[in-house]
Formats: sequence, structure tokens, C-alpha cells
Amino acid sequence: MGKTIDLDISDMAYGGLALGKFRGKTVFVPYALPGESISAEITDDRGGVAFARGLSLRAASADRAAPRCPHFGPDRCWGCQWQHIDYPAQLLLKQDILADQLARVGKLPDRIIDAVMRPVVPAATIWHYNQRLTLRRDEGGAWGLRRQGKRGIEAISDCHLAHPDLTAVLSELNFDYERARRMTIQRDNDGQIMLILEIDAEEAPRLHTDLPISVNLILPDKVPINLIGAAQSHYRIDGRAFRVTAGATIRPNIEQIEALVNVVMGALRLASHHRVLDLYAGVGIFSGFLAAKAALVTAVESYPPAATDADVNLSDFEQVDIIEGPVESVLSDMVGAAAAYDVALVDPPSGGLSPSIIADLARLPLQRLVYVSGDPPSLARDCKALYEAGFQLRQVQAVDMAPQTYYITAVACFER
Repeated sequence: MGKTIDLDISDMAYGGLALGKFRGKTVFVPYALPGESISAEITDDRGGVAFARGLSLRAASADRAAPRCPHFGPDRCWGCQWQHIDYPAQLLLKQDILADQLARVGKLPDRIIDAVMRPVVPAATIWHYNQRLTLRRDEGGAWGLRRQGKRGIEAISDCHLAHPDLTAVLSELNFDYERARRMTIQRDNDGQIMLILEIDAEEAPRLHTDLPISVNLILPDKVPINLIGAAQSHYRIDGRAFRVTAGATIRPNIEQIEALVNVVMGALRLASHHRVLDLYAGVGIFSGFLAAKAALVTAVESYPPAATDADVNLSDFEQVDIIEGPVESVLSDMVGAAAAYDVALVDPPSGGLSPSIIADLARLPLQRLVYVSGDPPSLARDCKALYEAGFQLRQVQAVDMAPQTYYITAVACFER
């Protein structure tokens, strides 16, 4: 602890930190990148690995870029982690990290990884692309983002990943409501702004605003309560309209969702006779494009407001069934009823698929399974489990939904 070392950076780890070796021990350090040589101070030694902070840059990489945001830097905001890396290099690093997770966690041999990996689809816009900004309160009541190393909250006045309309509203907000633990400001395609407050009590505050915004609460049981203005935001993706009720989720990089949909549809290779199962369907974004190609789409979603949105968003299709309920129990019932589906799409939360869900997917007569993941470690773990259940990995392609960050969204295609 406190020791100053010279460190050559060799790789980037999932989580946003660079790494190098010191006397055989792996040392993780933020704000560096492969190919650099730095002086660093050890801040945490955990036996097998250590953590450090950079002191000086002895040799810089040609991929190093000048950060834009005043909140970016050591012990500051960790909302984005890679502003110091040129964007083309970010794409290559994400490709390498995804392959590394498939090898180390998924235990896939290099020959399979080389055969299935496709280049990362770049983002059309790399700054101010998010239509949603989610903030937490610091101990003094100011709103901000988590600091690097989980050392509290950095109160922010600007965010170079968020649409400027969101930070403009943030600068105008002035309220003190202790029950609010998390606040989301989001913008839809019509430029309408919604404020969503997640609270820790079953009581609603009295609010007054002169701002042209809607205000909604999310109670501890996840029930949304509309206070002012609209209860839903509205988006257009590749020509289709989708409504999203406060509390339901949609990827914040709205512009890039179309690219993600295109990769998913290419992996599914649907025919007009296919029966498709869409698990973790949310408000029905993928189902809206599946239904235009397939004979039947069954969408399963556990969050009631999202399932209601899906019912509205997919109302123009007669061949879509929407089931509200936990994926695990619904899928178990389907297997018990000998349901027949040709293709399945899964878009689970970051924890991935449970062993029982993988077992039940294996019991269905599926020809193809497409897995959308925002968490490479859980995807890699599930790749191994799916292989053991009889699914062969055919393709993996990342779609960059979050430039300037380490976050990776990947689409994996499996076949029997």
C-alpha cells in the first residue's frame, strides 16, 4: 500500500480498468490504456491482485485522446470511463474484451472464438447520444453520478453523453425531497421531457413546476404514479412507434437501437412460417419487428406497465400474443404444455439466464436461439451452459450502444 511502481499496460479489463503486471501480480489502474508505460501508486492490495492510481505518464499510446468533460478524471465521475481513448480504439478494445470473456469465463477455445466473432458495429453518434440520464443523491442532497472506485457521488453540471436538453433541465431543477433516492430525466422523439423519481416511501409529494416537463414517481414496489403531465414517453424506431410508461425500460441510445434490431433480425433469419418466442420482451421493441416476418410471436414480460405498453405497441398485429409474468414460470408452463416454437430471442437483465431457464429452452424444439446481452461475463457463462444443453454458438456481434464507456452490448446466435 502506497508503494510507487513503474507499470507497462498490456490489456484492458471488463469494468473499464487497464491492467499490467508487477512482479507477476496483476495490477488494475483507471485512465490508462494498452501500450502505455506509467508510474503508479498502489492503493489496494488484495493478495492475488492489486489496484493503483496513475501518477505520471511515461510513454503515451497513439490512441490516447483529450477528454471533453470537466467531470472526467481520477476520483471524479465514473459515468463514462474511456473519454481518454480514441473512438476507433474503443471498438477494438471492446472486441478484445468480449473475446477474452468468452475464453476465460465461457471456456471457449480460440478456434471457436475466431470463427464466431464479428466486428463491432460502431455507433452513429459518439457524443450526446443518450436520451436518458439517471442520477443519484450525494450525502448533501446534490444529484450526480457514481465516482470511480465507488467513492461516493460526483455532483454534475454537465454530461457529454446525455442529450443537451437533459442537462439543461438538470440546471433548472431545484427541489429537496429526501424520499427520492434516484432521479431519471428522459427525452422522447418529440422532445418531451419526463422526470422520474424513485422513492423509498408509499407517499407522493406535492410538487409545483414552471418547467414544461412531466413528473412521475416509482414507488418501492415499482408501481408508477403520474403526478404532472404525461405518464408515457414516445419513440420511433425504424418507422415504428413505441410508447414507454415511466418505470419501463428502453435502451437510452435510441438512435442506435435500429442498428441493434438489424443485427438481431439478421441473426434470427426468420421465415414466414416460424413461431417465435420473445423472452424479456419489455415494451415490445424486438417483437414489433419479429411480427412483420413470422407466423406467430409470443412475447413474455414480467413488469406489468411494460407488458401493457407492449399490448399497445403491437396492437396492429394479430399474430402476437403477450404474456405478463415471470419468464421462469411462464417458460416452465410452456414446456409442461408441450409448446412448439422454432426460434427464441432472449434479452435478459445483467444477471443473464438462470439454469432452469436454460434447461427449459433446451426442452423446446428450437432451431435457433438469439441472445442479446449487456453483460459479457454472464453471456460467456451462459454460452458454456447453453453448449452443454445442446446449443452451438454460431455468431457473436457487439453493437456499440455506449461510446466513451466500457459497456458492451452483444448479440449471440446459437443453433442446435
